[in-house]
Amino acid sequence: QVSPELYGDDRPRLFTYWTSDAYQATGCYNLLCSGFVQTNSRIAIGASISPISSPSGNQYDITILIWKDPNLGNWWLGFGDNLLVGYWPSELFTHLSDRATMVEWGGEVVNTRANGNHTSTQMGSGQYADQGFGRASYFRNLEIVDGDNALTSVQDVSTLAENTNCYDIKSSYNADWGTHFYYGGPGRSQMC
Repeated sequence: QVSPELYGDDRPRLFTYWTSDAYQATGCYNLLCSGFVQTNSRIAIGASISPISSPSGNQYDITILIWKDPNLGNWWLGFGDNLLVGYWPSELFTHLSDRATMVEWGGEVVNTRANGNHTSTQMGSGQYADQGFGRASYFRNLEIVDGDNALTSVQDVSTLAENTNCYDIKSSYNADWGTHFYYGGPGRSQMC
């Protein structure tokens, strides 16, 4: 997440957000209210991410895993290789009390349409999906945690870009990256 309003700068940050009523009245970023319980002091929720990828330069991945503890019902957040960051207590949720019914990956921007114009906020690296590796942002090796608490590769994904002139997405599959997609765009431009 990049949010000058929340953090006072434009650095990308690892963040959490939760809502128990589909964004109606509840919800909170990071640790700004009770909800997410951080259990690890090495990975700070809301901290800036470093190093970051650069166009045609080094590319860096972050591995994120979210799963439900079958015994206590808490939803855990893992980072990297087996590093537990914290959890969302089961009592926060009604729709997730048993299991998730949908998983989404992707990008999002806030578009207030100030002065009637689309925002100039870029998504991801600011490059369209067809720019591919080294330029466009990506998610790779998409997996879900199944009912047996095992990782299962995602086979088919539906893609959605609300305004493909501003931001787009392109999904694919190969043996190295499994199901993956490139996404992003510049926001307001000659095309948007």
